[in-house]
Amino acid sequence: MLLPPGTLEAFGLYMTRTSALVLAAPLLGLSISSSGAKVGLIAILAIVLYMAGGSPLGYSPGTFEFALLAGREVAIGLFLAMILHLVLLAVRVAGVMIGHEMSFNMASLVDPGTNESSPMIAFMYETLFLLGLLAANGHLWLVRALLASYDRAPVGSLDWSGSIPDTLTVMFSQLFKAGLTFAAPVMVLLSLVSVLMGVLIRTVPQINVIEFGFNMRVLGGLIALLLFAPWIAPASQQLLDALMTSLGQGLDALEVHHG
Repeated sequence: MLLPPGTLEAFGLYMTRTSALVLAAPLLGLSISSSGAKVGLIAILAIVLYMAGGSPLGYSPGTFEFALLAGREVAIGLFLAMILHLVLLAVRVAGVMIGHEMSFNMASLVDPGTNESSPMIAFMYETLFLLGLLAANGHLWLVRALLASYDRAPVGSLDWSGSIPDTLTVMFSQLFKAGLTFAAPVMVLLSLVSVLMGVLIRTVPQINVIEFGFNMRVLGGLIALLLFAPWIAPASQQLLDALMTSLGQGLDALEVHHG
């Protein structure tokens, strides 16, 4: 039995968007080291999503048109993955700021997901946030967002919403502000430590500024991290809520209105 016209092309577009999201999202492709596992995950998701709501294009597009359609699908998949990256950027900003004040940015760890060097405090915060995201089924949120994106921006169309750049700008400002809020309690205490160091150094000039300052910053930072550890959970919950809101805004930006 022959397939309806455009069936294979429609499935190929589904797989293209799915591949872009899976390969770029931290919780999915970036966390998987095996290429075979990535290919299997992409194939399973594409088949399930196409069976859930896919339909043939109704015609067989030419090579150039199909390339344009595939490029659109890659852009949409990367856009959805970028939303999660923006949330992680907020966590990274908080960790880098705290690590800088603690003089810990010289100590870096290699992120196994990206193979990039990351400051120790930022790596710790990102790991805690990703664990919380997994505990809250964040990976399923991304899959649901991917499924909803096919309703908002169906495959086989070259229509594009012009609000995506503006949406990304708004998300970046909101999540950057959330990152500053995440780091604010520790930063305030470390600022008080800096003021105390300045007073002690002016009072006792014989103190070795470099050695004493480094030790005080590390000690003050560790005490601050211990004191404000209970705040990590509500701060992470705020970022999770921001992720859900951002996914909704992203889907709204993808929606194409025909008039």
